[in-house]
Parts: sequence; structure tokens; C-alpha cells
Amino acid sequence: MERNDRTGPGEPGARRTGQGVTEPAAERAADTARPGGRPAPLAAFAYTAADEEKRRGVRRMKTTATGLLLLVALVYGLATWAGNAGVGGWPGFVAAAAEAGMVGALADWFAVTALFKRPLGLPIPHTAIIPTKKDQLGQSLGSFVGENFLSGDVVRGRIHALGIGGRLGAWLAEPSHADRVTAELSTALRGALTVLRDSDVQAVVGEAITRRANTVEIAPGLGKMLEKVVSDGGHRRVVDLICVRAHDWLVLHGDSVMNAVQGGAPGWTPRFVDKRVGERVYKELLRFITEMRDMPGHPARASIDTFLTDFAADLQTDPDTRARVERLKSEILGRGEVQEVIASAWSSVRTMIINAADDEQSELRRRARSSLLTFGARLATDGRMQAKLEGWLEDAAVYVVTTYRAEITSLISDTVASWDAEQTSKKIEAHIGRDLQFIRINGTVVGALAGLFIHTVTWALGA
Repeated sequence: MERNDRTGPGEPGARRTGQGVTEPAAERAADTARPGGRPAPLAAFAYTAADEEKRRGVRRMKTTATGLLLLVALVYGLATWAGNAGVGGWPGFVAAAAEAGMVGALADWFAVTALFKRPLGLPIPHTAIIPTKKDQLGQSLGSFVGENFLSGDVVRGRIHALGIGGRLGAWLAEPSHADRVTAELSTALRGALTVLRDSDVQAVVGEAITRRANTVEIAPGLGKMLEKVVSDGGHRRVVDLICVRAHDWLVLHGDSVMNAVQGGAPGWTPRFVDKRVGERVYKELLRFITEMRDMPGHPARASIDTFLTDFAADLQTDPDTRARVERLKSEILGRGEVQEVIASAWSSVRTMIINAADDEQSELRRRARSSLLTFGARLATDGRMQAKLEGWLEDAAVYVVTTYRAEITSLISDTVASWDAEQTSKKIEAHIGRDLQFIRINGTVVGALAGLFIHTVTWALGA
């Protein structure tokens, strides 16, 4: 059947439309992306200048093969003429060999030509195989690859034979290789952090922290921590600091304290009485704070210990106290300032990681390099670890090829189907046509030898 995309005048690979207008191959390729058009090409498959150079080599071999055919035909004509002229003996043998050589050359010419086009333009069945059967060949190639290269047993056996575990371990155990991997990982990490948008990550981090905090009750944990701090006496330094700062503040702001006491006195009391009361209150308060500061066994300190111990117990067991803590936690987390602090933590973390990734002497890169060296040394000698790693790789590879085998093989068939038939035929002929011309030459020689042999056997039997 004649194809309707036969190349016409103009651009190579052009197609004639129904109105007789030549449609360039580039426009035809653009049509494939339109709704309702053919599938878009999956890979470029153009006839290049390098292909044209190879095609010139094919033409030279065609000339050689055709010249050999013409030479054999000339020998056949001369041998036949000599036989008809009465020369006995050798003309019959030569004519038989030449005749068989012509038959072999013509048969192989037909076979080679039928791969790429119709011999002499005749619509002979099963000719122009590559242009007309291109899609079927692509499907067959995809099926062949899927059945023989993408089977689970083949992939598993190939990966097992590679011994990836031991080879990877020995490679990573080399300091220069560990340095290279560390540098590549740092570059990849820096690139990934650069690509990520701060707003997206901050939203995710803020939501994750808030959700986690809302789902976890913090009162019992705080109670256990406070109980441990009090039992170890860790709170005493805080009490000491508070007493020292309170004493210093009272000394510095004594007038303010006395004025505050005097201002709260009744209006009917004399002013000198208010002043004496204010001074007395200030002195007693200063004395109390001073004693708390200087006396570790002060009764007020013991009261603080008792209060903190009871509060730690209430945080763990008292439902009302725990509920109040949870409400306070929700109020704090709900404040915009707190959410901004949580979200902004990502910027600090990202900057810290990027700086560490850029610095070859950073703790991050040193630890990564050390871990790689340790892992490589162990992997190179530990058979169980090698087997485990190779098992993971085999399982992953088998899963991929068995799950996506159809997609992988369809990539082959769809790619071949997207190629232009005529360009494909020309490209394939340019690459293998020179070897195919040797088939014609061999057919001529082998045919001549076979014809000579048959004629010799026939002559011997007849004699």
C-alpha cells in the first residue's frame, strides 16, 4: 500500500497535504502537540551531516557490488559467446559460475533493497519492511527488552553479580573518595535548601510544631522536671539570684518603696505617722530580704521548697492544675508573636546548615566525612552488611522493573513510533547499509562458486 507521507519537493521529510501544499516536517512535529494530533515525538531522530557522510560510503559500496554484478554478467556473455563459437571445455564452466553469480547477486540485491524500499518501485508484498513495519518493529523491540532484560530474575542476578556492597565499601573507605562524596552531598544540600521557599517551609514547620504541642499534654512532664530540680536543689541558685537582685533593687529604690507605702495610708492619719510607717515597712522588708539572702536555712526558703514540691505534684496529679496549664499553653501558642518566632526558627536553621555545608572545616562536614569512612570500612569487610545492602538494591530494582515494565517498554515503542518513517529508513541504511552491500558481494561470489560446483558435478556424472 502506498504511503501518503512520501517525501515531495522541498524540505527533507516534508509531507504533501490534501491540497497539494508541502507541509514541512517541523510543522508536522508541532502538530503532534495539538489536541487530537499524533503523539508528540519522544526523541529527536534527524538525518544529520554525519549520516550523510556514512551514506556516501554506502553508495560507494553499492557501486562496487553493482560493478561486480556487471562484471559477472560480462563474463557470462563472453563465456556464452565462446561456447557458441565452438570453444570446448572451459566456457561451460565459466558460464555456469557467472550465471549462478548473477542469480545470487540479484537475489541479495532484492533482499537488501526490500529492507528499505520497494524494489523498482513495484508494490511487491513484504518489501519496504523498515518504513512500513517501523511501529511493529518498535513494539517487538520493546517486548523483547521487557521479556529478556527487565525480568526480575535477570535484574536480581545482574546486581548480585556486580558485588556492589564490597565495591562501594572499598571505594568509600578511600579518604579522597569520602571527601568527594562529602563535597557533593554538601552541594546538593545547599542547592536543596536554596530552592525551598522560606514561606512554605515556615508554614509547614509552624504547623507541625503547633500541632505537636497541642496534642501532647505538657503539665505532667513539667511536674516531673520540677520535682527532679527541687529534689536536686537546682532551684536554690535561682532563689539566691532573686534574693540578691531584690536586695539590690530595694537599696537602690528605697524612696520609691516608702512613697508607695505612704501613698496607700488613710487620709486621716498624720503625715509624720505615714512617713514613720513607710520607713518601718521598708526596713523590715529590707531586713527580711537580707536574711533570706544570707541564711540558707531561712524559713521562707523552706516555704519556697514546700511550695515548689506541692506544685510539682499538682502538675502531675491535680486535674484542675493540669487543665489550667493546658489553657495557658494554648493561649501562648495562639499568639502571633510566638508563631512568628516558631516560623523564623527555620531561617536560622537554614543559614546555619548552609554555612556549615560551605565550610570544609565545619563540624557537620567533618562528621559526615568520618561517618562515610567508617561506613565504607565496615561495608568493605562485613559480609552481612554487604548482603543486606545488596538485598535492598535488588529488591528496589526488581520492584521498579516489574512495576514499571510496561512504561519502560512503551518508551521504546512510542519513541520508535514517533520517528519519521523515511528519515528512519535513511538513517538505518546509512549506519548498516555498507555491511549489507557485502551481502550482495558475498552472494555474487558464493553463487558463482555454487554454480561452478553444480555444473562440475553434473558434467562429472554425465561423463
